[in-house]
Amino acid sequence: MDNKFRKSLKFSISIAVITFVLAAIFSIISSSVLTEVVWGIGLIIVLLIVFTGVVFDMLGIAATAASEPPFHAMAAEKIPGAKEAIIIVRNADRFASFCNDVIGDISGIVSGTATAVVVIQLANVFGHSDGSTVQITLSVVLTSIVAALTVGGKAVGKFLAIHSSTKIIFMTARVIAWIESSFKINILSASTKSTRKSR
Repeated sequence: MDNKFRKSLKFSISIAVITFVLAAIFSIISSSVLTEVVWGIGLIIVLLIVFTGVVFDMLGIAATAASEPPFHAMAAEKIPGAKEAIIIVRNADRFASFCNDVIGDISGIVSGTATAVVVIQLANVFGHSDGSTVQITLSVVLTSIVAALTVGGKAVGKFLAIHSSTKIIFMTARVIAWIESSFKINILSASTKSTRKSR
Protein backbone atom coordinates (compact mmCIF):
# COMPACT_ATOMS: atom_id res chain seq x y z
CA MET A 1 0.00 0.00 0.00
CA ASP A 2 2.84 2.40 0.92
CA ASN A 3 4.59 1.68 -2.38
CA LYS A 4 1.39 2.36 -4.35
CA PHE A 5 0.81 5.54 -2.37
CA ARG A 6 4.35 6.74 -3.13
CA LYS A 7 3.86 6.06 -6.84
CA SER A 8 0.52 7.86 -6.79
CA LEU A 9 2.04 10.82 -4.93
CA LYS A 10 4.98 10.95 -7.34
CA PHE A 11 2.63 10.91 -10.32
CA SER A 12 0.43 13.60 -8.75
CA ILE A 13 3.43 15.88 -8.19
CA SER A 14 4.62 15.27 -11.76
CA ILE A 15 1.17 16.12 -13.14
CA ALA A 16 1.02 19.27 -11.00
CA VAL A 17 4.42 20.43 -12.30
CA ILE A 18 3.49 19.65 -15.91
CA THR A 19 0.18 21.50 -15.50
CA PHE A 20 1.95 24.55 -14.06
CA VAL A 21 4.43 24.68 -16.94
CA LEU A 22 1.88 24.06 -19.69
CA ALA A 23 -0.63 26.53 -18.22
CA ALA A 24 2.05 29.23 -18.11
CA ILE A 25 3.17 28.50 -21.68
CA PHE A 26 -0.36 28.39 -23.12
CA SER A 27 -1.41 31.54 -21.25
CA ILE A 28 1.61 33.50 -22.48
CA ILE A 29 1.21 32.29 -26.06
CA SER A 30 -2.55 32.88 -26.21
CA SER A 31 -2.30 36.34 -24.64
CA SER A 32 0.57 37.35 -26.93
CA VAL A 33 -1.20 36.08 -30.05
CA LEU A 34 -4.60 37.57 -29.16
CA THR A 35 -3.22 41.04 -28.54
CA GLU A 36 -1.78 41.05 -32.07
CA VAL A 37 -4.90 39.95 -33.97
CA VAL A 38 -8.35 41.41 -34.63
CA TRP A 39 -11.24 40.34 -32.40
CA GLY A 40 -12.75 38.04 -35.08
CA ILE A 41 -9.62 35.90 -35.29
CA GLY A 42 -9.35 36.08 -31.51
CA LEU A 43 -12.84 34.64 -31.19
CA ILE A 44 -11.89 31.78 -33.53
CA ILE A 45 -8.85 31.08 -31.35
CA VAL A 46 -11.09 30.96 -28.27
CA LEU A 47 -13.38 28.45 -30.00
CA LEU A 48 -10.35 26.31 -30.96
CA ILE A 49 -9.21 26.29 -27.33
CA VAL A 50 -12.69 25.21 -26.21
CA PHE A 51 -12.74 22.50 -28.90
CA THR A 52 -9.35 21.24 -27.70
CA GLY A 53 -10.65 20.92 -24.15
CA VAL A 54 -13.76 19.07 -25.31
CA VAL A 55 -11.77 16.61 -27.45
CA PHE A 56 -9.27 15.78 -24.70
CA ASP A 57 -12.06 15.37 -22.16
CA MET A 58 -13.65 12.85 -24.53
CA LEU A 59 -10.34 10.99 -24.95
CA GLY A 60 -9.87 10.69 -21.19
CA ILE A 61 -13.34 9.24 -20.66
CA ALA A 62 -12.97 6.90 -23.64
CA ALA A 63 -9.77 5.49 -22.13
CA THR A 64 -11.56 4.57 -18.90
CA ALA A 65 -14.54 3.11 -20.77
CA ALA A 66 -12.57 1.01 -23.28
CA SER A 67 -11.57 -2.63 -22.71
CA GLU A 68 -8.46 -4.52 -23.84
CA PRO A 69 -9.79 -7.63 -25.69
CA PRO A 70 -10.65 -5.89 -29.01
CA PHE A 71 -7.15 -4.44 -29.18
CA HIS A 72 -5.50 -7.78 -28.42
CA ALA A 73 -7.20 -9.19 -31.51
CA MET A 74 -5.90 -6.24 -33.55
CA ALA A 75 -2.41 -6.65 -32.10
CA ALA A 76 -2.43 -10.33 -33.09
CA GLU A 77 -3.02 -9.19 -36.67
CA LYS A 78 -0.23 -6.61 -36.28
CA ILE A 79 -2.53 -3.66 -37.00
CA PRO A 80 -0.73 -0.34 -36.44
CA GLY A 81 -1.88 1.39 -33.27
CA ALA A 82 -3.15 -1.75 -31.52
CA LYS A 83 -0.20 -1.99 -29.10
CA GLU A 84 -0.47 1.71 -28.29
CA ALA A 85 -4.20 1.27 -27.63
CA ILE A 86 -3.46 -1.53 -25.15
CA ILE A 87 -0.97 0.71 -23.32
CA ILE A 88 -3.52 3.51 -23.15
CA VAL A 89 -6.24 1.25 -21.73
CA ARG A 90 -3.87 -0.35 -19.20
CA ASN A 91 -2.84 3.11 -18.03
CA ALA A 92 -6.32 4.62 -18.34
CA ASP A 93 -6.10 6.42 -14.98
CA ARG A 94 -2.94 8.30 -15.96
CA PHE A 95 -4.08 8.91 -19.53
CA ALA A 96 -7.43 10.25 -18.29
CA SER A 97 -5.73 12.39 -15.68
CA PHE A 98 -3.54 14.00 -18.32
CA CYS A 99 -6.36 14.50 -20.84
CA ASN A 100 -9.11 15.59 -18.45
CA ASP A 101 -7.24 17.31 -15.65
CA VAL A 102 -4.17 18.73 -17.39
CA ILE A 103 -5.26 19.61 -20.95
CA GLY A 104 -8.97 19.90 -20.16
CA ASP A 105 -8.56 22.23 -17.18
CA ILE A 106 -5.84 24.28 -18.85
CA SER A 107 -8.11 24.76 -21.87
CA GLY A 108 -10.86 26.01 -19.57
CA ILE A 109 -8.56 28.50 -17.84
CA VAL A 110 -6.92 29.73 -21.04
CA SER A 111 -10.26 30.07 -22.83
CA GLY A 112 -11.47 32.31 -20.00
CA THR A 113 -8.38 34.50 -20.24
CA ALA A 114 -8.63 34.60 -24.04
CA THR A 115 -12.31 35.57 -23.85
CA ALA A 116 -11.42 38.49 -21.59
CA VAL A 117 -8.90 39.75 -24.16
CA VAL A 118 -11.47 39.46 -26.97
CA VAL A 119 -14.03 41.36 -24.88
CA ILE A 120 -11.59 44.25 -24.37
CA GLN A 121 -10.85 44.32 -28.12
CA LEU A 122 -14.56 44.37 -28.96
CA ALA A 123 -15.24 47.14 -26.43
CA ASN A 124 -12.47 49.21 -27.97
CA VAL A 125 -13.93 48.68 -31.46
CA PHE A 126 -17.24 50.12 -30.24
CA GLY A 127 -15.40 53.00 -28.58
CA HIS A 128 -16.05 52.00 -24.97
CA SER A 129 -13.48 51.88 -22.20
CA ASP A 130 -12.80 49.13 -19.69
CA GLY A 131 -15.56 48.93 -17.05
CA SER A 132 -18.24 50.46 -19.25
CA THR A 133 -21.74 49.00 -19.48
CA VAL A 134 -21.07 47.76 -23.01
CA GLN A 135 -17.83 46.07 -21.94
CA ILE A 136 -19.54 44.36 -19.01
CA THR A 137 -22.43 43.23 -21.24
CA LEU A 138 -20.05 41.82 -23.84
CA SER A 139 -18.13 40.03 -21.09
CA VAL A 140 -21.28 38.40 -19.71
CA VAL A 141 -22.55 37.37 -23.16
CA LEU A 142 -19.26 35.95 -24.48
CA THR A 143 -18.39 34.21 -21.20
CA SER A 144 -21.83 32.60 -21.14
CA ILE A 145 -21.49 31.44 -24.75
CA VAL A 146 -18.05 29.96 -24.11
CA ALA A 147 -19.30 28.21 -20.96
CA ALA A 148 -22.34 26.82 -22.81
CA LEU A 149 -20.20 25.52 -25.68
CA THR A 150 -17.76 23.94 -23.24
CA VAL A 151 -20.41 22.17 -21.15
CA GLY A 152 -22.53 21.19 -24.16
CA GLY A 153 -19.50 19.97 -26.10
CA LYS A 154 -18.29 17.87 -23.17
CA ALA A 155 -21.76 16.35 -22.77
CA VAL A 156 -21.70 15.23 -26.41
CA GLY A 157 -18.10 14.09 -26.00
CA LYS A 158 -19.01 11.96 -22.97
CA PHE A 159 -21.81 10.26 -24.92
CA LEU A 160 -19.45 9.45 -27.80
CA ALA A 161 -16.68 8.35 -25.43
CA ILE A 162 -18.92 5.86 -23.62
CA HIS A 163 -20.62 4.43 -26.71
CA SER A 164 -17.64 4.48 -29.11
CA SER A 165 -14.69 4.10 -26.75
CA THR A 166 -12.96 1.40 -28.82
CA LYS A 167 -13.06 3.44 -32.04
CA ILE A 168 -11.94 6.63 -30.32
CA ILE A 169 -9.01 5.01 -28.48
CA PHE A 170 -7.95 3.11 -31.59
CA MET A 171 -7.92 6.32 -33.69
CA THR A 172 -5.97 8.07 -30.94
CA ALA A 173 -3.51 5.19 -30.71
CA ARG A 174 -2.97 5.24 -34.47
CA VAL A 175 -2.20 8.96 -34.36
CA ILE A 176 0.27 8.38 -31.51
CA ALA A 177 1.86 5.46 -33.39
CA TRP A 178 2.24 7.66 -36.48
CA ILE A 179 3.83 10.48 -34.47
CA GLU A 180 6.22 8.07 -32.76
CA SER A 181 7.19 6.53 -36.09
CA SER A 182 7.51 9.79 -38.02
CA PHE A 183 9.32 11.89 -35.42
CA LYS A 184 11.19 9.08 -33.64
CA ILE A 185 9.84 9.96 -30.20
CA ASN A 186 8.36 7.69 -27.55
CA ILE A 187 5.18 9.27 -26.25
CA LEU A 188 4.04 6.15 -24.39
CA SER A 189 7.47 4.92 -23.32
CA ALA A 190 6.94 5.78 -19.63
CA SER A 191 3.56 4.07 -19.66
CA THR A 192 5.09 0.98 -21.25
CA LYS A 193 7.67 0.72 -18.48
CA SER A 194 5.11 1.10 -15.71
CA THR A 195 2.89 -1.49 -17.37
CA ARG A 196 5.70 -4.02 -17.62
CA LYS A 197 6.64 -3.52 -13.96
CA SER A 198 3.07 -4.12 -12.82
CA ARG A 199 2.70 -7.35 -14.76
